[in-house]
Amino acid sequence: MSDTRSEAKGGRYHHGDLKAALVDAAIALIAERGVRDFSLAEVSRRLGVTVAAPYRHFADRDDLLAAVGIRAVDAFAAALAAQARDTDSPAQRLAALAGAYVRFAGEQRPLFDTLFVTGIDKSRYPEFRRAFHALEETFRACALEVCGQDARAADALMAVTEATAHGHATLLLDGSFDDEEDPVSTAADQAASATLALIKGRTALRRPS
Repeated sequence: MSDTRSEAKGGRYHHGDLKAALVDAAIALIAERGVRDFSLAEVSRRLGVTVAAPYRHFADRDDLLAAVGIRAVDAFAAALAAQARDTDSPAQRLAALAGAYVRFAGEQRPLFDTLFVTGIDKSRYPEFRRAFHALEETFRACALEVCGQDARAADALMAVTEATAHGHATLLLDGSFDDEEDPVSTAADQAASATLALIKGRTALRRPS
């Protein structure tokens, strides 16, 4: 008998993929309580399985958070691709990526917090490290197009673009845009506009020789 069925007697979880269900339950719990109050014991209780059941799939709390992180990276990458798909130029595409970054924070906060608040140790989880690296390469590839394949200039532009996007995302989550009719769209649009301004003034990002 599978662990998903045998561990569910008297509980709410009866069959299926327990590993995926644990990730789903973790995301729901993070949405309710925040990533810092997340625990394997509470996830087990929510699913109606014994506290030992998760350990058949995850070594510890961080192991489950890393699985949530991989799910988050995949969702983040899809959101970035969707926003940048219909843009006309590399500059507009990079601006769209910055806006998508902020929009993801506002619309998928449990996943965003898993990526940027938990401090997942990428050295422990190669799959998560590779997925996160691919996400960063999305920004870098676009920055390279903007900068005519100048790697040094692209790295500088990518760094300030990500900082701008993350700053707007943090302000959004902290409530700084709550007075706006549509806080998420306002914050995302401001991040995109700021990115376009950075692109126009990117020569100022070069270090003095």
